[in-house]
Amino acid sequence: MLTLETITERAAWDSALAQFPNAHLLQSWVWGEFKHITTGWEPLRLRFHRDGQTVAMASVGVRRAGPVTVMYAPKGPILDAADPALTAEVLAALEAVARQHRAVALKIDPDIALATGAPGEDDDSPNPHGAAWESLLRVRGWRYSSEQVQFKNTMVVDLSPDEDALLMRLSQNTRRKVRVAEREGVKIRKAGEDDLPMLYRLYAETGARDGFLIRPREYYERAWRDFMQAGQCTPLIAEVEGEPVAHVVLYTFGQTCWYFYGASRDLHRDKMPNYLLQWEAMRWAKSQGCTRYDLWGAPDVFDDTDRMWGVYQFKRGFRGTVIRTLGAWDYAPNALAYNVFTQALPRARAFIRRLRHGK
Repeated sequence: MLTLETITERAAWDSALAQFPNAHLLQSWVWGEFKHITTGWEPLRLRFHRDGQTVAMASVGVRRAGPVTVMYAPKGPILDAADPALTAEVLAALEAVARQHRAVALKIDPDIALATGAPGEDDDSPNPHGAAWESLLRVRGWRYSSEQVQFKNTMVVDLSPDEDALLMRLSQNTRRKVRVAEREGVKIRKAGEDDLPMLYRLYAETGARDGFLIRPREYYERAWRDFMQAGQCTPLIAEVEGEPVAHVVLYTFGQTCWYFYGASRDLHRDKMPNYLLQWEAMRWAKSQGCTRYDLWGAPDVFDDTDRMWGVYQFKRGFRGTVIRTLGAWDYAPNALAYNVFTQALPRARAFIRRLRHGK
């Protein structure tokens, strides 16, 4: 019999969550608090017990706008994906929670692989547990979401080999560029809180050059400072003769280190600072006891039409395994309300925007 408990203490939540091999940062206590403060998602932290043992967890964000309530468990729920009976019970419990809150939709995007390896390549391998999950979600009436919040696919480097083996596993070109950076005097150091304004300036410069959305400075400083103070975030800075030229922002929880943010200037790009940064990030993560380095993001479509293709070519050199996950799925207690929320309202907003712009 599965029992459900709401957790309201950080130590109890994080210690239980960290016991799962697939524990994810986006399910951690600090992430829930960060999203609550910055974007208004109120965390509801659910722990599932069976025979006195914690068997599943789900940190579910709840957001209300007038009569509309939506719910989202980023990279959750966390559980043994190979246990179909447990999966069915947890999904049923989450559906009941959505109904209790009268939610228009509950979104989940569990970190469960449908397959590993890039499609069509030698290491392309389907995951039967992911296929079983997808089948069960469809049978239970969940819908593949039109709004994919997180990256559906990523690349993960296995950090269990020793450093020499990790270095030799890099592609020849990547290994050469790491050595170029070392020879050209690129230095890597850990950032402190006083570096946060500089980290943001580099990130904003990168966003302007590469054309991706930048949030206000306060969002990123909070995303970095709060997790640094919690011991879950470590930025690394690449410098040439004391001048910052690139950085990565690393997050850790359980056995995994994630590369969430990165920035680089055009200055000294010929010295290959980004390659040395990633290598030092892997070395640092291994030194912290992490067994996995998640490069956080891979293409949806594995060809050069995908917006992430260039970044993917860079990441491939570090010899991570492509993980193609289930993606985000929605449960809708009321199909009519869900259709209005996901289809009619977006079309109406787009029509109003066109009218405002005279189109």
